[in-house]
Amino acid sequence: MANYYNKSTENTEKDFDTSHNRGLSSEEVEIRIKKYGYNELKIHRKRSIIKIFISQLKSFMIIILIIAAIVSGVIGIKEGEGLLDTYVILSIVLLNAIIGTLQEKKAQSSLEALKKLSAPKCKVIRNGEVVEIEAKGLVPGDVVIIETGDIVPADLRLTETTNLKIQESAMTGESVPVEKNTNIIDQENVALGDRLNMAFSSGIVTYGRGKGIVVATGANTEVGKIADMIQSEPSPETPMERRLNNLGKILGIGVLAICIIIFVAGIFYGHSWLTMLMMSISLAVAAIPEGLPAISTVVLAIGVQKMVKHNTIVRTLPSVETLGSATVICSDKTGTLTQNKMTVVDLYVLGEKNKIADQTTTEISPSLKLLLESSILCSDAKLSNEGTIGDPTETALIDVGLKFGIDKNELEKKYVRVSEIPFDSDRKLMTTVNEENGIYRVNTKGGLDELLNCCTHILINNEITELSDSTIKNIKENNISMAQQALRVLAVAYKDIKDIENNDFENNLIFIGLIGMIDPARPGVKEAVEKCKTAGIKPVMITGDHKITAAAIATDIGIMKEGDKVVTGDELENMSDEKLYQGIMDYSVYARVSPAHKVRIVDAFQKHKEVVAMTGDGVNDAPALKKADIGAAMGIVGTDVAKDAADIILTDDNFTTIVSAVEEGRRIYDNILKAVQFLLSTNIGEVILLFIAFMSNIGIPLLPIHILWINLVTDSLPALALSMDPAEDDIMTRKPRNPKSGIFTKGMIWRVSYQGICLGLISLVAYLIGKNDGGESMGQTMAFITLILGQLLHVRNLHSNKKSFFRTSLRHNYYLLGSIIISVGLMFMVLFVPALRDIFKFTTLDTVHWLYAIGLAFVMLIVVEVMKLFKINTSKDEY
Repeated sequence: MANYYNKSTENTEKDFDTSHNRGLSSEEVEIRIKKYGYNELKIHRKRSIIKIFISQLKSFMIIILIIAAIVSGVIGIKEGEGLLDTYVILSIVLLNAIIGTLQEKKAQSSLEALKKLSAPKCKVIRNGEVVEIEAKGLVPGDVVIIETGDIVPADLRLTETTNLKIQESAMTGESVPVEKNTNIIDQENVALGDRLNMAFSSGIVTYGRGKGIVVATGANTEVGKIADMIQSEPSPETPMERRLNNLGKILGIGVLAICIIIFVAGIFYGHSWLTMLMMSISLAVAAIPEGLPAISTVVLAIGVQKMVKHNTIVRTLPSVETLGSATVICSDKTGTLTQNKMTVVDLYVLGEKNKIADQTTTEISPSLKLLLESSILCSDAKLSNEGTIGDPTETALIDVGLKFGIDKNELEKKYVRVSEIPFDSDRKLMTTVNEENGIYRVNTKGGLDELLNCCTHILINNEITELSDSTIKNIKENNISMAQQALRVLAVAYKDIKDIENNDFENNLIFIGLIGMIDPARPGVKEAVEKCKTAGIKPVMITGDHKITAAAIATDIGIMKEGDKVVTGDELENMSDEKLYQGIMDYSVYARVSPAHKVRIVDAFQKHKEVVAMTGDGVNDAPALKKADIGAAMGIVGTDVAKDAADIILTDDNFTTIVSAVEEGRRIYDNILKAVQFLLSTNIGEVILLFIAFMSNIGIPLLPIHILWINLVTDSLPALALSMDPAEDDIMTRKPRNPKSGIFTKGMIWRVSYQGICLGLISLVAYLIGKNDGGESMGQTMAFITLILGQLLHVRNLHSNKKSFFRTSLRHNYYLLGSIIISVGLMFMVLFVPALRDIFKFTTLDTVHWLYAIGLAFVMLIVVEVMKLFKINTSKDEY
């Protein structure tokens, strides 16, 4: 699309063969609808629910589980034991697939939300007459009329403006309405927020009126481009998904190697190939933690329920863990770090300065009171029971007045407005005339330079004196000081007159002072930013606001420190992806950026293998929210588009909530690692037990039904209960887990290996004792008992990789204590219920052999305690 902000209104009319006064004819509209289509967003075809369901079955771990189910079925039929094991495994696979399908279907409504932003009706000039039509019927070349309260229905090149201001924060991130004009912009590649002669679809007219030629409709509007970016941007694979998939691949390769070795060894020992095929596959089944996918899903789901209590709604389960792995948080400024509400923070009259934050009483000097009263009277904002209504700058004046006991409604009853000169962009001033008892007071506010040109006197210590060069210098120095703090500065003046006829209101005014306002930081944001930095997370501000404003806010809340850089959208536009990639870690603030820039920024961080969280609330945030590893939308002021593109929603709109969410995410990830360590160490124990027995040709310590019982029943409950472990004390003072590292860190490999070997060896000893004393059945019974009890004692070791078992109270996790009791009860049920004992082919044990089995189980506890004591249970790179 051509840059119509670079073109005159006349040239725009020619390009679209339209008339500024008459608009298009009905016949031409019909032709253009066929050419351009309706003014509505196009939705790309979505995947069918069948395709989504099938995609859930493609992970390596799920494929292994399906193979395990088939193998278990073959073994069950051959051994006459039925298909129970197969049904159990397939149920796990089905549960995961259903949950994943439902999540993906829920997350596909971004475009419907965008459609809600479109104006349903609009005023348009056709055939020389003003008519009201449905916005979807607009075509390029239509001439649209917009007024206060209207939603801009399409992208317009403005041809007429009268005090027109449009709120574009949802598109650009700028917190105050933008004052529009019709002037040609000579510069090319201008940021959206600086295209002052354009009005964009979804903008809200807050003041004045205007007219413009439609230059883009539907998918070709700036909002339409965002919609296309949302649809075309694939959701990234989460760190946990990557790690579990890698784990599945590693297990798959290991399983295949084990099968081959056992098969060859069995043939060498003279066993039939079918017998050895069944044996080697049994060992493969032992190596697969069948419950892991289901457990990781349930652990995340439990975390989701807990996060709701901390004002966080999670839309996709893996997002919980991803947030805990975040290394960068890219945050929109307006409405996220700040309140999206202009607030007066500084009042100045010569010789007096009042920082609102330092004010402890409602008492102010007469000069400051006059400053507030004049500025409030010179505003069109309204005060009602529901609050303030109007331009954000003027509502800020009403709010600060209330703080000092000045009610606009009461003020206007006393000083009745009898005349006014509305604000316009040429004068940069607004004036009202208010009457009390026959005396007329002129109140004027606006830009400092323009107002000083109208002033001859100044109020000092409540006395009127002539305006001198030294006082002007003092005023301008204070104005610069406020501007350097990114304050929006209004100058205020007044005069009293006796007659309003033929009076030049904006002349010979008395200067009162300056009012500084800003969209302030949310309460608690400074502390949240500091906590992020302590936790090793880089906070970054991305905003549509101006460079100075953005830098001042970022410095105030701690995002920007000495040595950090600010980059603008114009600079990004001329910056290659490679240069952005090289400098991305030096930039803390991005100002005047477009939606496409936000996506590039997120992408550059991701190329550094950073896990990126993006917070925001506007339409302009949606593509980056989807592109980021974790998108966090604001729940109260956030647009539906942002919410639907995000992974989590902060229901209290508080940036500090994201810190709590990060902490919860880390806790959940820690607990998933505990579950993985527990499951893999026990599975490796089974593999070691069976592998040594097969290779030594000393018998079969465990049958397939024993293995599946341990893997799916005994292991699963404690693994789930580990998810309820509270966070460790250092969780928010340590750096984020390296996103480049998988589940198998050096420390994890070491722990899983030695703990698995230990479990396998003690179970083998139990099997050999039992077999030697009472035959194969007794050996299997003792191995079964020792392996289960060893696991259940071992799970208590996993509360911490450093802290001793004996320093962790039983009250640390009641859920785990309960799961251990239930697992022991289930083991006793299998051993003592005759029907079940026969199915599992167990035998009864005497007291001595029970003591052997239990005593061997305690070896596991002792070994891990020794490792912790000598500080060799973890690697140097672990916390």
